[in-house]
Amino acid sequence: MSIEGPGPRHGVRGDIASRPIDALNVALVGYGEVGGIFGAALAGAGVAVVKAFDILRADSSWAAAAEARAKTDHVVLASSVISAVTDADLIICAVTAAATTAAAAHIATASPREAFVLDVNSASPRTKTECAAVIDRAGGRYVEGAVMTSVPPYGIAVPMLLGGPHAAALQPVLAKLGFKAETGSATYGVVSAIKLCRSVVIKGMEALIIESLLGARRYGVEDQVLASLAETFPGLDWERQASYFWRRVVQHGRRRSEEMREAAVTIRDAGSTPTMAAATADLHGWVASLRATGVFASAGADAQWRELADLIERKT
Repeated sequence: MSIEGPGPRHGVRGDIASRPIDALNVALVGYGEVGGIFGAALAGAGVAVVKAFDILRADSSWAAAAEARAKTDHVVLASSVISAVTDADLIICAVTAAATTAAAAHIATASPREAFVLDVNSASPRTKTECAAVIDRAGGRYVEGAVMTSVPPYGIAVPMLLGGPHAAALQPVLAKLGFKAETGSATYGVVSAIKLCRSVVIKGMEALIIESLLGARRYGVEDQVLASLAETFPGLDWERQASYFWRRVVQHGRRRSEEMREAAVTIRDAGSTPTMAAATADLHGWVASLRATGVFASAGADAQWRELADLIERKT
């Protein structure tokens, strides 16, 4: 993530909770799926200016699609972190887990004093605490955000926990903007621990389904496996859930793999061996590598799990 050097440090932002929505400036660092959804919702809510920057801005094909989306959503696509955050009252950091630390460092160089920095990345308590120290030293107000489920279909109203000493001050501002965020802790690291310990189960289930049904498909016993799962856990539509899991991992395998690396750090820092978290990261990373080589290029957005499994079978 490149910047042009230290940016201007504007004056104190003060209390933004009492200001109307149309007097607020919001910056997004990261303009992928989450950043795009939040950006459109914030502009639609009447925020004065919504700016966004993404490291992929240098990729011409990505930039063309992002510029079209930004224009439609009334978001200003910035050329750098500095130009995105310089005048922001609220900065939302929505990058990949691996880029969390670097993003915080870049935001700290240019954000106005006392601007809120909401970090919604899926990073470990250790990483979030380190990022908080960087932002706080620069005079910003870092708020740890833990997004507790997939942003689609909730959009900006996705359930979120806030953490850190500035969480309670930011919560009413977020509520005014349409977020469904609750203050979870005044201490950094707590809400990320909740999220990532949960992710061991959720992302682990995705990995288990992919591994199980890929093997079952090759043996020709997938119908029997799904029927057995339905008998044991009758509350789930396993066919539908399996396709959903597969599609999400195919689409976001890299991001999920990075999240599970952070989950492994979380578990290790708690004094346990992250056997399942590490294995889950490996499987998600494997699916991401297949996507990168074009294995799923012919699959539509609504592809069912059998189609995706068969594409792997043909290419491996």
